[in-house]
Amino acid sequence: MTKQKIAILGGGVSAMTSAFYLTQQANWQDKYDITVYQQGWRLGGKGASGRNAQLGERIEEHGLHVWFGAYVNSFKTIEAVYDQLARPAGIPLSTWQEAFKPHSFVVLQELIDAQWDTWSIDFPQIPGNPANGTLEFHFWEIVQFVYVWLKKFIDDLEYKGKLLKKSSKVAVYEDDHEGLLTHFYEQIKDKVDDIADEFAEFKDDVEESLAQISDHIRVSSLQVGQFLQKRVDDKELNNSKHHSALAFLLRKMKKWLVNEFDDLLEDHDDIRRIYICVDLGLAILTGLLDDKVYKKGFGVLNQYDFRQWLLKSGANDKYSVHSAPVRGFYDLVFAYEDGNFDQPNVEAGVACLAMLRIALCYRGGVMWKMQAGMGDTIFSPMYELLSRQGVKFEFFNQVTELVPGKDLLQQDCIEQINLVQQVTLINPDKEYVPLVDVKGLACWPSAPLLAQIDPSQAALITEHNINLEAFWSTWPHVYQAAFGQPLPTKTLQRGVDFDEVIFGISVGGLPHVAAKLLDIDVALKQTSEQVKTVATQAFQLWLDVPLQQLGWTDIPDSGEEPILSGFSEPFDTWASMDQLICRETWSPELEPKNVAYFCSALPMDNYPPQSQTDFPDICTDKVKDNAIFKLKNQMFELWPDVASEGEFAWQHLIDPQNRSGEARFDSQYWRANVDPSERYVLSVTGSSAYRLDTDGSIFQNLYLTGDWIKTGVNAGCVEAAVMAGMQTSRAISGYPTHINGENGFDPD
Repeated sequence: MTKQKIAILGGGVSAMTSAFYLTQQANWQDKYDITVYQQGWRLGGKGASGRNAQLGERIEEHGLHVWFGAYVNSFKTIEAVYDQLARPAGIPLSTWQEAFKPHSFVVLQELIDAQWDTWSIDFPQIPGNPANGTLEFHFWEIVQFVYVWLKKFIDDLEYKGKLLKKSSKVAVYEDDHEGLLTHFYEQIKDKVDDIADEFAEFKDDVEESLAQISDHIRVSSLQVGQFLQKRVDDKELNNSKHHSALAFLLRKMKKWLVNEFDDLLEDHDDIRRIYICVDLGLAILTGLLDDKVYKKGFGVLNQYDFRQWLLKSGANDKYSVHSAPVRGFYDLVFAYEDGNFDQPNVEAGVACLAMLRIALCYRGGVMWKMQAGMGDTIFSPMYELLSRQGVKFEFFNQVTELVPGKDLLQQDCIEQINLVQQVTLINPDKEYVPLVDVKGLACWPSAPLLAQIDPSQAALITEHNINLEAFWSTWPHVYQAAFGQPLPTKTLQRGVDFDEVIFGISVGGLPHVAAKLLDIDVALKQTSEQVKTVATQAFQLWLDVPLQQLGWTDIPDSGEEPILSGFSEPFDTWASMDQLICRETWSPELEPKNVAYFCSALPMDNYPPQSQTDFPDICTDKVKDNAIFKLKNQMFELWPDVASEGEFAWQHLIDPQNRSGEARFDSQYWRANVDPSERYVLSVTGSSAYRLDTDGSIFQNLYLTGDWIKTGVNAGCVEAAVMAGMQTSRAISGYPTHINGENGFDPD
């Protein structure tokens, strides 16, 4: 039987997931011949990381990477990778449980009266393995989950209100109150006798046809709980009275919230924060009902920006719509068009579904921290396993063009793939060996291993500080000047070198490598234009004092360090990542006591032609300026022991050269993620409609994969990327048959 030759372009999460699932069926080697073509020296895409051999083998990332405990498909995949790799016990990260540790401590920043207040949230740990969770729920189950959290916050708020002599009662009158009350009572009357004392007043009110449902807020919330349990049990969606009755109770709770607590929000942090949680919960439930998500699915909400939808659904504009939890979500998904922090934009359906899943579906910790770099934790194991199984890897192969053609049936297809061979290996008959050993762990270096590259080329790369991963690169010019000829190219031919193409390059790369495809595929062109990307920026610090000596005092009983978001721009997000220090190789006198990661969107509304090779340096210098500004002018809010307004204690930065003052920052790490394939994929309002399925182009042998295709998440994240890779494998091989949560935007 002739093997099907599959060319995978790119080595990010989706591409590697595709390769992994294609190799999961018995005797796959008899069916497929798989080759990965990767620019530069490492896998990872936006999740790539490297080890700096000159500076303690320190971990250098594209940004901050954490996994959420609701990443069902991602954990299922990485668990299988580690199990099949079967590393010997005792070596670093021998199991996925050693590679990931649950994390529960999340911090948000509130700007109140021009002062930053810290809002700490220590999420409860939920027993279980994230791989065994689910993202698939019936509408009434979603509503019930929100209600469970809502009831807790209502109880907390009622208790706080009583201390301040606030009422627990409220009356809401409706034109059709008797019909609503009668229907509601009929739905829960079989439960009333079980809680006779709490429901006596309610029962009497209804049976006497009074004008209001029980006006005690706690009794009302119990009534809702009973009603929702019945709906979860019978899963009945079509009875409009169910929706009207629930909406009536939500209005009642909203009136109580406004009447009793609006005047307390300025001066009581604890009440304001509980109020925000209740108000957001009520608005979400109200919006789900008003927009008939039970009938139309979450996709119907994507016509609105998330804040716009919350406001439409009744959320408090001043306190809730612009609250720290909402702002934190925008920061999480870099939801700022062109990196403009005054232009927040994320689809309401995407945001609402993601927030519900994150809060309601996690197992273990709400987040999970990797115990090494993402490259070390994810891509080294995947590379080792796939390589061992027979997948071939062609590093230093830069895709420059996909050429369309026609097959024997005159169907559109990919006819050729043009590539540039960036370097010549000393032994061209052998694959490049990409990994290095760091304290027993297989890792990706932060620069290519030049000992495997032709010495004359290696010398030029060193002399000119060439970045072989850069889109705006001087390497073609340097090579031409040195050798009198351009970099060598090669063409892959359909039917000879490949049969199927997996396009694992991000959506930002389409105009540059697939322009001829966009000219004849209208839907693919719309995807390229409507599914937008944003540049991001990141920096990392290695400090000689522990977290507490920076002045950070908010430490939970668990001792966990913060992951913080919703802070000032630039760099709205900070995480303390001390768990990584033990993976690095600093000398005793230089060993850090704290590692800090920062990231945010990077304002950028124009990208010059590829010929402007100084563009990356300009952007990198801008990120450095932003980082220094952050440390000098904003970090005193979080680190008062090493910073004051306009000043930062630079001596605490680890610097092997022992420079003075601000110059010590030069020893740290910062980067601008501006390359087309590095930019973050956004979910701007209305863009989900333009996302394609993996086989949604007109080209019969082309499979799109990445967090930019239609997945059931439709947001830039690992879970979307993994789901895309699974969908790609299924479209080619039929496996896997089920992908958890992929129909999240469809109605029940």
